[in-house]
Amino acid sequence: MAGLSYSGLITQIRNYTETDSNVLTTDILENIILNAQYRIFRDVPIDADRKQQLGNFVAGQESINCPAGALFIRGIQVYDTNGSAITGANRWLQKKDLTYLQEYQDVTGTSAAQGQPKYYAMFGGGTGDSDTTSGRIFVSPTPDTTYRFRVHFNKMPATLASDNTTNYISLNFPNGLLYCCLSETYGFLKGPVDMLTLYENKYKQEVQKFANEQVGRRRRDDYTDGAVRIPVTSANP
Repeated sequence: MAGLSYSGLITQIRNYTETDSNVLTTDILENIILNAQYRIFRDVPIDADRKQQLGNFVAGQESINCPAGALFIRGIQVYDTNGSAITGANRWLQKKDLTYLQEYQDVTGTSAAQGQPKYYAMFGGGTGDSDTTSGRIFVSPTPDTTYRFRVHFNKMPATLASDNTTNYISLNFPNGLLYCCLSETYGFLKGPVDMLTLYENKYKQEVQKFANEQVGRRRRDDYTDGAVRIPVTSANP
């Protein structure tokens, strides 16, 4: 498959900037490549990183763990039934601020205050990548039974490194990754400013094209004026 490997990217960065390993050491380039990948992950919600996790609420328990390694939550489906069923009637929970949920259900701890959840809020605690350190999801009302739920989320992908020589970005968005790395590199080298600006603009142009692919592309002749526009997506993932 076409694309860039970790070693190939390092070589290209040094070639484009006309520097060698005495200036751009392996340790420096590892940080530059890592920073560039994190920037891309946040600039574009990548379809390849979409995941789902199924589970059941615990009656009387007002929060659940975020899925391990979750970068952000796209949405949560709650089914009307409990057990293992993932078909039939269900609802999408509405995302709200935690203070809204606490005001909505100001009395907790009693069965009368419980019901099928309608809202959710992010609850903090994201300090790592495990299922117990990726943060919490607060729901309201507190579940009154073991409703089946499905969490739609984007997971932090494996990053390109010396021990992971290719990943989705390096294989499918190599030019954007290179331009992003070059922008980071010229920032580290303190110039020339025109080269930093050149590759920053190149990255922005390529990342917009890549973003268009993630939300779906329309053919140019779909519009009478010949314009290409990003289609409007639904609220659900």
